[in-house]
Amino acid sequence: MSQTLTESAPFDYAAMTKAAAGVIVNRLEAMAQPSAWELLHTVELNLGVKARWVLSDALRWIAVDASQKGAVRDYARSLLESSDLADVLRGQQRPSKEIDSSIDQLLRASSAYRTSAAFQEMVGFMANFRDYAPFNNMLVRIQNPTCSFYASERDWENRFGRQLKEDARPLLILAPMHPVMLVYDLDQTEGPELPAELESFASFKGEFDLEKLSRLVSNAAARDHVRIDFKTLSSTNAGFATIAGRRDSLKMRIAIHDKLDAPSRFGVVCHELAHIYLGHLGGDRDGWWPARGGLSQKAMEVEAEATAYIVARRVGLSGSSPQYVSRHLSDAKVLQNVSVDLVAKVAGRIEEMASRTMHPRQRPAAAERRGP
Repeated sequence: MSQTLTESAPFDYAAMTKAAAGVIVNRLEAMAQPSAWELLHTVELNLGVKARWVLSDALRWIAVDASQKGAVRDYARSLLESSDLADVLRGQQRPSKEIDSSIDQLLRASSAYRTSAAFQEMVGFMANFRDYAPFNNMLVRIQNPTCSFYASERDWENRFGRQLKEDARPLLILAPMHPVMLVYDLDQTEGPELPAELESFASFKGEFDLEKLSRLVSNAAARDHVRIDFKTLSSTNAGFATIAGRRDSLKMRIAIHDKLDAPSRFGVVCHELAHIYLGHLGGDRDGWWPARGGLSQKAMEVEAEATAYIVARRVGLSGSSPQYVSRHLSDAKVLQNVSVDLVAKVAGRIEEMASRTMHPRQRPAAAERRGP
C-alpha cells in the first residue's frame, strides 16, 4: 500500500485503510453496490472525513484479496478503473435533487399501487412459486428463452379462469415431492383478461419524438457496441439484455418484443440499457460501465425501472413503472441497496443518447490489443 501521509499524520494510515476496507466489504456483503459518491459517503460516515485519504488503497486491497467473493473484487476493480472515484474525491458527482425527487415520486406511486386488488391477485399467484423459482426459472428459460411468466394448469384455471389451448406445449420444472411438474407459458392458455399489472407491465403511453428511439438504438450500437433487435418474444416478456458471444464484436445484446408500440419500445429499451449501464450484467473491461453483479435481483429491477421512468417522463411519456416497481418492494432492504446516484447518472446518459448522435467511444490501447 502506498504511504501518502506524512510522519506527523494524526492517525495510523494502515489501520485506517484496514478499517475502511472493512466498512466497504460489510456494505457489499449486504448486497449493496453503491456508486463512488455513495461509497465515499458511507466510509466517511463510519470513520470520519479523513477516511477519504485511504479509500483508493482500501479498494486496491479488496481487489486483490483472494478471500473476498468474486463479485466484491470485481466491484473494487471496476471502481478503481473508472474516472468516478477520482471525481468524487475532488468533490464532484453528487446526485441531483431533480432525480432524487423523481425517484421519490415513483416510490410513492409504487407503494400506493401495492394496495390494489389486481396487484394483490398477482402477488398471491406469484407467491406459490417462491420456494423454487430461481432454479426453475433457469429450467424454463432453457426450454423457452422468451418465457418469463408461467403457471401450472390448475393455477391458470383457479387464479385466472384460463384454460390450456388444445395444442398447449408444457414446460418441465422440479417440484417438492414430485419428480417434475408441468407448467405453461401464458401464450399456451386462453380465457378471461388478466389483471392489468400482468398485461401492461411494459406499457408506456404518450406523444414523443420517434427519432429519439431511433437515435437511442443507433447510439447504443455505434457508441457502446450494444445491439438492439426487435423480435417476437413471449407475450409476458417485453425484452431482455444479455452478454454477447465471445466471437461477436459486440459487448451486449438486447431483444425487444416487436409487438410493442413505439412508446413502450422506447421505455423497455431504456430499462434494458439501464441494466447494462448500471453494471447488472457485470463490468466492461474497457471501463464503460461498472461491475455490480452482486446486487439482489429486486434491487436491479428497481434501479432499471427507476431509470426508465425518469427518461420516459422527461420525453413526455407515462407508463406502468409504479406497478412494476411495487412488485419488488416487499423486502425493506431493497431500497437501502438502490443507488440513486447511479440511477441519476445512467438516466442522464440514456437521455443524451436519445437526444443527439454521439461519437463512438475510444477504446483503451490495451483493450484494442486484446481484441473486443
